[in-house]
Amino acid sequence: MTTAFDPLELGAVRLANRIVMAPMTRSRAFGPGATPTDSVATYYAQRASAGLIITEGTHPSAVGQGYPDTPGLHSAAQVAAWRKVTDAVHAAGGRIFVQLMHTGRIGHPSLLPDGLVPVGASAVPAAGQVYTHEGPKDFVTPHVLTEDEIRATVADFVSAARNAIAAGFDGVELHGANGYLIHQFLAPNTNRRTDAWGGSDENRVRFAVETARAVAAEIGADRTGLRVSPGNPYNDIDEPAPEAVYTALVKAVDPLGLAYLHVVEGRDRELTLTLRKQFSGVFLLNPGTVGRPTGAEELPLVEDGTADALAYGALFLANPDLPARLAAGGPYNAPDRATMFGGADEGYIDYPALTR
Repeated sequence: MTTAFDPLELGAVRLANRIVMAPMTRSRAFGPGATPTDSVATYYAQRASAGLIITEGTHPSAVGQGYPDTPGLHSAAQVAAWRKVTDAVHAAGGRIFVQLMHTGRIGHPSLLPDGLVPVGASAVPAAGQVYTHEGPKDFVTPHVLTEDEIRATVADFVSAARNAIAAGFDGVELHGANGYLIHQFLAPNTNRRTDAWGGSDENRVRFAVETARAVAAEIGADRTGLRVSPGNPYNDIDEPAPEAVYTALVKAVDPLGLAYLHVVEGRDRELTLTLRKQFSGVFLLNPGTVGRPTGAEELPLVEDGTADALAYGALFLANPDLPARLAAGGPYNAPDRATMFGGADEGYIDYPALTR
């Protein structure tokens, strides 16, 4: 019987176990030009016992930044800073993918340089506000990407993926979940286009598919993963009937031979099982739980074949040696929500490991 503590061949890399550190925004890229600092390197190296680390969302272009103090991967300085992170993780025996996250309409012009404004599939602003250094601000109506701008955005993902390999990452994850740009093309309430990039399910998946295909062609499909969150309403997304578009998406990307499909599960386990059956590669699951973080209760999902690997978020934030704690049945540090986003090293690199 396969367990979460067994190794796994994931594309171009071999993982020591199937317990994955999920991508989590921490807003601590305090270096010049949105670069990770030495504390970021320490943070990830502390968690190198994960089978795989997937970093916080990292913008592939300047206009792709939606939150303060999040890192990028579109400049030489950012590549050099990330190299310190990957070197530290590899020195500790870990594997690390970078998550490329273009936030699209989620953001604000005050967060962007040179008069840039957030972009989107359609001129539909998100409800709500985003935090900025000047306080909360209403989301704005995004600039609608033209055909040429869509292709330029795909090229930005490709360039960032190339930078990721130069920075020493083992691969990249394309963030197609949680209401960001790729998800905005997938969802009917944010993609109201009538051209070849909208309308039908096949057209709405096109941006995700073209981005995955282009990145895979650049760095190898075996170093490229895709994350999706069917039916997730986060960031004002409305997908009342997600099965059709996500089965169309997986049907289109499966022949690419991607390293993995990462599903952030809602409450529809049947759709999860459908996508699991449909995708022929490694299936990474962030299981749906209600009112608590993913925990030891989800380990049997590997044993029964629901997933090949499990992604842990908040529990990994607070427990740098999470695989050992899961194997031992705990105990677990509780995450401090007050220090999750921004701040100094407190609540970041000071969570203790188990004493030996």
